[in-house]
This record gives sequence, C-alpha cells and structure tokens, in this order.
Amino acid sequence: MIFVGDDWAEDHHDVYLMDEAGQRLAARRLSEGLSGIRDLHELVARHAEEPDQVVIGIETDRGLWVSALAASGYRVWAINPMAAARYRDRHHVSGAKSDAGDAKLLADLVRTDRHNHRQIAGDTSDAEAIKVLARTHQSLIWARTRHANMLRSGLREYYPAALEAFDSLTDGDALAVLGRAPTPEQGARLSLSKIGSALKAAGRQRNIDTRAIEIQTILRREHLTASPAIASAFGTTTTAAVHVIAALNTQIAELETVLADHFEKHPDADIYRSLPGLGVVLGARCSVSSGTTRTDTALPSVARTTPEPHH
Repeated sequence: MIFVGDDWAEDHHDVYLMDEAGQRLAARRLSEGLSGIRDLHELVARHAEEPDQVVIGIETDRGLWVSALAASGYRVWAINPMAAARYRDRHHVSGAKSDAGDAKLLADLVRTDRHNHRQIAGDTSDAEAIKVLARTHQSLIWARTRHANMLRSGLREYYPAALEAFDSLTDGDALAVLGRAPTPEQGARLSLSKIGSALKAAGRQRNIDTRAIEIQTILRREHLTASPAIASAFGTTTTAAVHVIAALNTQIAELETVLADHFEKHPDADIYRSLPGLGVVLGARCSVSSGTTRTDTALPSVARTTPEPHH
C-alpha cells in the first residue's frame, strides 16, 4: 500500500508518495487537468500494482480532479483544511506552510490518521447534480442576506420609515415599493393606487388595499431626515440594492424549481420527505450530506465532518 498527499492549487498539484513506513517514494508537481492525471497514474504505477492499494489525502471533496481520482479506483480521503492545519502545528515546530511540505503532511496524515477522516465515495451523477444545485442555492441565499443587510444599513442612515414599513427587505412588497420610491420624499408622495399597483406587480394577491394603507400611513409619518443631497445619494444605492436582491430572488426561485426536479430522482427522496420539517430544499441539502453510498466512512454525517443544514 502507498500513501499519496495531494496539495492542490488552481493550476497545479504537489504530490508526495510514501510507503507504509513513511519513507519517501516520490514527489512531484503535476499540472491541473487531464495531463496531470495521466502523469499521476504513471507515477503511482511504479509503486503500486492495483488502484485500491493507493490511499490519497486531499483538502477537498469536489471537482473534476477528485472525481477522476475516485473513478480510477484510488481510495481518496477528504481532509478538512482546519484538521490539516492542526496536524501541521502538532508535528512541525515552525508551523510554516509550503506546498511540497503540505503534500508530505497529507500523505503522512492518511497513513497514520485516516480513520478520523472521511473517505470519498463516488456518488451517482444525479446525486452530484443535486450537490451542485444545493450548494449554489445556499450561496445565493447567503449573497441575498448580505445585500439585504447592506440595504438595511443604508436605510437606517436616511429612510427609517422604510424599515418601519417592511420587516423583510427581501420580500416582494419591500422591493416593489422601494423600487418606486427609494427616498423618503418619494415615499411620502406615493398614492394608494401606486402602492397597490406596486404590491400587485410584486405578486401580492390578498389584503392589497389594507396593506397599501398601512404602508402609506408609515411612509407619511414624520421621521428624522437627512439632507436632500445625502438622501438622493442613498436613494441611488438603494435602487441598486433593490435590483440586485430582486435578481437574486428570481435566480433562487428558478434554482429551487430545478433542484426539486433533480431531488425527485434521488433514490431516497421519499425518506427525506417523510421527515418532519424537511421540504425539497432541506431534503436536498440532507441528501448532499449523505450521498448515495451507504458505508459509514463515506457518510460525512456519520463521520461528523458536515454541519447540520439550515435555511
């Protein structure tokens, strides 16, 4: 059996091969891509007769390179970068980081400590597709939250009435009204008919007149005001933020539709849907954590290497 540490970067991989005694067999820098995989196969073939005799440690569990390693029959372990950093601190006095040194560290780690880490198992293409969609969906939600927080911070500086009128700044009502009236002066001039039409355009179907009256009442109350120049400047930034958040809302909704279609194809979809509180989105995220391979070392949730999904 041989042990390979793979310290990856965007355009190359530093690999280090050692035997069961920890002795160096080879070390080399490989290019990212097909030629690099081919060179790795040739390097490994000099020291191992079968792919399952090769144990590889790498600080990621995704990407075309990792998929190629798993498809080749190598036994691949995903090493959490924080765990690798702690291992470096324990075994190296200086704690200094280097690509070649990290490759050796990863090889040593999977030689002596791989039972504390997760082996990567090749999931089906459908499961991998769900993983891509679920992660992107979550990233877009986080991006929307960041932009909403920026919008809230800006409104606090010049438009307190808007914060009073809308609890959620990612909601269609808030985006529709702020899109038409990004400054307090414009908000105070909004008629009920304009507010109502904005709410309808945003998709509201019930209590439109009641909600329009509530919004108009709040926007016409007296509040502390900024100078016209400052309000105008903030109004421009608010308009930009509204457009960004609205676009994110659209993309999140479209991703959820595609994610739902893929989730229905998952072999365990019925099981996830049967769990209380799990809909399509959370069910898909749980399926990402579990995958389709049913070995305890392949399950990050069992190996305690994955956070609990949340919305």
